[in-house]
Amino acid sequence: MRDPYEVLGVPRGASAAAIKSAYRKLAKKHHPDANKNDPKSQARFSELNSANEILGDEARRKQFDRGEIDAEGKPRFQGFPGGDPRGRAGPGGFETHTFRSGPGGGGFEDILNSMFGGAARGARPGPGGAFEFETGGIGLDLDLSVAMTVSLEEAVNGVEKRVRLPSGKELNVKIPAGVIAGQQIRLKGQGESAPGHRPGDLLITVSIAPHAFFKVDGSDLRVDLPVTLYEAVLGDKVRVPTLGGAVELSIPKNTSSGRTFRLKGKGLPKPAGGTGDLFVTTRIVLPDGNDSELEALMQKWRDGHRYNPRSDLT
Repeated sequence: MRDPYEVLGVPRGASAAAIKSAYRKLAKKHHPDANKNDPKSQARFSELNSANEILGDEARRKQFDRGEIDAEGKPRFQGFPGGDPRGRAGPGGFETHTFRSGPGGGGFEDILNSMFGGAARGARPGPGGAFEFETGGIGLDLDLSVAMTVSLEEAVNGVEKRVRLPSGKELNVKIPAGVIAGQQIRLKGQGESAPGHRPGDLLITVSIAPHAFFKVDGSDLRVDLPVTLYEAVLGDKVRVPTLGGAVELSIPKNTSSGRTFRLKGKGLPKPAGGTGDLFVTTRIVLPDGNDSELEALMQKWRDGHRYNPRSDLT
């Protein structure tokens, strides 16, 4: 994946507000619903979500700036602190450390003896004084854990994504439809390997990137719907985005800003079956700039129709 700063088109010193603004603008421009004839829109939209997942989170942004995680949010291997200075870089950038026994003590055997109170079980001297381990000796944790971020649409519909392991190996992983944030996917035998041991597993923890306008509330979704002053006063039919495509919603006459409408079955799949709902909240938006005609109309209307919506607050 490209540098997240490059993806969002912001400099490294950009403020959090500038990053948020850039993401919203680009997410609206490249959203798949607005680019149904462009097969590459989904990939661009996913890239934007992944970039925002890092730069939109202050802690993760600092980790990226320090080089602790890469552009996909995966940890960068930093080496083994305090390791044998004779260690050599192996495949994928890993250091290979060789422990040997030697005259005068202080070798690997002494370390194991101090840890286990005697001769280490499963360890025996090999050729040249190096220690070899038999199956059934010290247990090895060969599982690998990685994080993967998907867009809300990908979580609902399922997706196949490529994941890069710390070793440098890459795999295509099928994320099932209906995955939820925090869910862990286990791929048997795709972890690390060691002689005499079964390969470990790959554990993928899924997170869902913030959406440009939907907010997740359990199995429900929430969205703010901008409406004009005349739509709120006179009523109208307006188009509302859903994960399955835009639908029409009838706005009754005299609808106040903040009124919420419920669209049944337009939310997220529930783990036990069924689907959540979409809650649409109206937000009245006035035209940009000063409008003298609107001001004159409101002054005339105010003089003959005064009312106080804050009477309960005083």
